[in-house]
Amino acid sequence: MLPYWGKNRVFYAENGSVNCQPPAPLAFSTATGSDYYSEFNTVYQTSKSLSEEQKNIAKFWADGGGTFTPPGHLMNIASILLRKDNASLEKAAETYLRMGLCVADAFIVCWKAKYIHNTERPVTYIREHIDASWMPLIATPPFPEYTSGHSTVSGASAEVLTRMFGDNRSFTDDSNNWLGFAPRTFNTFREAAQEAAMSRLYGGIHIPDGNIKGIECGKRIGQNIANINLDK
Repeated sequence: MLPYWGKNRVFYAENGSVNCQPPAPLAFSTATGSDYYSEFNTVYQTSKSLSEEQKNIAKFWADGGGTFTPPGHLMNIASILLRKDNASLEKAAETYLRMGLCVADAFIVCWKAKYIHNTERPVTYIREHIDASWMPLIATPPFPEYTSGHSTVSGASAEVLTRMFGDNRSFTDDSNNWLGFAPRTFNTFREAAQEAAMSRLYGGIHIPDGNIKGIECGKRIGQNIANINLDK
């Protein structure tokens, strides 16, 4: 899906530089002692002992087909805060501008990495090398694993939201009330981003490395957008 999206031009030039690209993924291996095997085995072992809370986290952040998708979820978090603060039109305009820029650039950078490296999903590796009958908790999206789009865009958005609403700002995300999910409360935007990234491990569709590198990449993208001087 969208194999050429990474060829789009980013809105902020630095976000297209090598400094904002994730490093190469782990080298493929089927050896049980390898780092690569360990990543997929972590997904497998985690899936066998998921708590109800972890299952709820996976489903809360899934944002798959028929929903407002991850960008819409993150934009709605911005809307929740703007309404709660009774923000001015000026602050709302700046918030949506910075969020739009970081979400767009995060997905361009992430999709470029996905189709450069073209790594397999846990459902493929685990069924071939660990357990032929295994299935993930949530449906696997039709594009490569590395890096995690949820992690990248959540990491980027957390930096912009922190810039606009402050660090250590607690908030309650009720974006998915309409789907029957209970609201979730977070102490910081970065805490929410970490949970969104972990949700992909719980869902069985990303290895830890794809989530970690996605968050790191997104953080750099988001900081670039958060630091744009709009007064010039």
